[in-house]
Amino acid sequence: MLRRRFLLLLSVVGALAWAVPVPARAADATDQSAKQFVADLTHNVIGVMTAKDMSETQRIDRFRSLFIGSVDLPVVGKLVLARYWRVATPDQRQEFLKLFSDMLVLTWSHRFKDAAGEVTLHITDSKPDVDNGVRVDSEILRPNQDPVPVIWRLRRPEGKLRVIDLVVAGTSMVLTYRSEYASVITEHGGQVGALLDALRKKVAQLSAPTAAAAAN
Repeated sequence: MLRRRFLLLLSVVGALAWAVPVPARAADATDQSAKQFVADLTHNVIGVMTAKDMSETQRIDRFRSLFIGSVDLPVVGKLVLARYWRVATPDQRQEFLKLFSDMLVLTWSHRFKDAAGEVTLHITDSKPDVDNGVRVDSEILRPNQDPVPVIWRLRRPEGKLRVIDLVVAGTSMVLTYRSEYASVITEHGGQVGALLDALRKKVAQLSAPTAAAAAN
């Protein structure tokens, strides 16, 4: 189930090259800036993924830069670990954020590279979210298939918009990882170190020369 949900989340990227904002209407500056942020981010990601003049290492480095600049990783990390964030030591928290970031960058960059297809991402609306955030509503349009709703949940730490979650067809990226990681920790007696061990192995696997081929 988690694998299927994760692949559904990855399917968003098939639409990234064609993010289409809705026409301008009576909306405040926050609405418009949030929609523009999503449109620009998706355009930049697909540009990196489809560039013909980059090595795999350069592609991953560029994707990492976009990821770090667009995602509020400390917030996402806390949301993913949830109650285990409170019991983790400062060193464990720091290592988790590093490993989690590496895992996301390597996994997504390998898969995004070949994900573009005959789909469009239509940005439909923007509205206030909880905790002074903003959500951007969109939908993936695919030939002969029902639209897939995608919600981008954003926050503005230090005045800059950052992604804290993606919700695809009702499936939250944060909640998906939280469930998966909580299971790993629970199976090992509540030890956060067990999750760190698993993430180290995953990052090492994805960093191997054959990772790109294995991910496809």
